[in-house]
Amino acid sequence: MRSVSNRTRIGLLAAFTAFSAVLSTGSAAAATELNGDWAPFDRCPVDAPAMLAADGITNIATCISSSSVTGSITLGKSQVPTGNSDLQLGVIQHSNGTTTLVAPPEGALTADPAVVPGGLLGLMCPSAIPFVSAICRQLTDNNLNRITATIEPAGAPRDFNMVAAFSTGEPILTLPVRIHLKNPFLGDKCFIGTTANPVLLKPQNLNAPTLSLQRFAADGTPDDEGEMGRYTFAGADQGDATFAVPGASGCGAGLLDWAVNLKTGLPSAAGKNGVKLNDTSTYFGSPYDPAGLAPDEGKKLSEFWHSAVR
Repeated sequence: MRSVSNRTRIGLLAAFTAFSAVLSTGSAAAATELNGDWAPFDRCPVDAPAMLAADGITNIATCISSSSVTGSITLGKSQVPTGNSDLQLGVIQHSNGTTTLVAPPEGALTADPAVVPGGLLGLMCPSAIPFVSAICRQLTDNNLNRITATIEPAGAPRDFNMVAAFSTGEPILTLPVRIHLKNPFLGDKCFIGTTANPVLLKPQNLNAPTLSLQRFAADGTPDDEGEMGRYTFAGADQGDATFAVPGASGCGAGLLDWAVNLKTGLPSAAGKNGVKLNDTSTYFGSPYDPAGLAPDEGKKLSEFWHSAVR
């Protein structure tokens, strides 16, 4: 891994650790099972044209994987726990210090939907409005009351700050997201935030993760002289308490937007919201000596990945 400095690689890894905080596009998609130390990179887009074109000198193809099991997000008056989340991306590191991000075909982010505590009863009831009260009286069936919340990407990440990636307490990047609420009464198009007016998360390191390096063979088998290298960052919490949250839209075909906003306290100004992801595990993998594979480093990375498929 000598063509791009270890400092650059570690900075990128710290940045992408932050990506995974409570981010999801729905229930985790089925992924390829990989052998050994390749296992965390089961959705890495190694066959994307940009990854395959990496030459190992001016452009280096790498895989990023970051995951967490628990966390929470506070929006106005409501707090929702987060479940398993998984972020995977391909990263092209350029010799001029810039990077290009490559998402897997199914999207970079997957996670288990979180169940909103109290369900619709907690979100809208009780109410003095007859229309809402009529809905509240019907919520004796748990399936009607249950609400799931999924945080989805609502735009491309931006504002990457390399210095912040090495420190704590500074935004590493800006990540636009929206929260998808699902319930029979709310329908399937109820969102907090939109692609035009997203929630802008600016995650930062709350504490420094521990770092270790593994070497492994092309097929994932641990090997101190192997072709591949993997940085592992563990134990870092990520968070942001600076973002504003817009009001809901599309809830009950728009008829229940105001009810969701009233009980939840939306829109909510910056400083009244927060997100935290606990104990992230992040992995950064690429050929240990990418320059030694020039000009086919990207193609060799793909070859190695496929050799590890179980």
